[in-house]
Amino acid sequence: MRLIIETRVKMTPQDLTESFKSLSDGLYRVAYYILESQTDAEDAVQDLFIKLWSNRDQLDTVLNFKAYCTTLMKNLCIDRLRKEQKVQVMEPRPDISQTRSIEEDYDAREKLERVMAAIERLPARQRDVMKMYVFEEMSYEEIAEKTGMTNLTLRVLLSNARKSLRNQI
Repeated sequence: MRLIIETRVKMTPQDLTESFKSLSDGLYRVAYYILESQTDAEDAVQDLFIKLWSNRDQLDTVLNFKAYCTTLMKNLCIDRLRKEQKVQVMEPRPDISQTRSIEEDYDAREKLERVMAAIERLPARQRDVMKMYVFEEMSYEEIAEKTGMTNLTLRVLLSNARKSLRNQI
């Protein structure tokens, strides 16, 4: 029986940079899939590198660098989404009646009618999930519980619904 002794070598800054560069395209794709924004995904990749760089002395304990980076990226993106939701909820909404002119109010109603009509033209599953998420402000977990769909399915349906709405409007 052979005993394999694993020795860990401290990752040099150059090793970290090279390893990260080789993974950066895949990490960007993970971030883009979750955040659905090119600039947010690029920022997330940069934030991950900064986080890895500041903790580079502890990386010698990581056995699978790719899996570690992917998990960190996923968690960073989820944190960004949560932070974004909190900011949107905390921002006070101005009194619309005082800030808009009659023309602006009419234009806003017209746009709303176009959006509502476009939502009604969506396929049934996309329309139902969109209404639950946007109008009823349900979380993915609540929608999944109500519909029996997985979170991934819900994300895909919402993404496709948003794309379809953008194209229609």
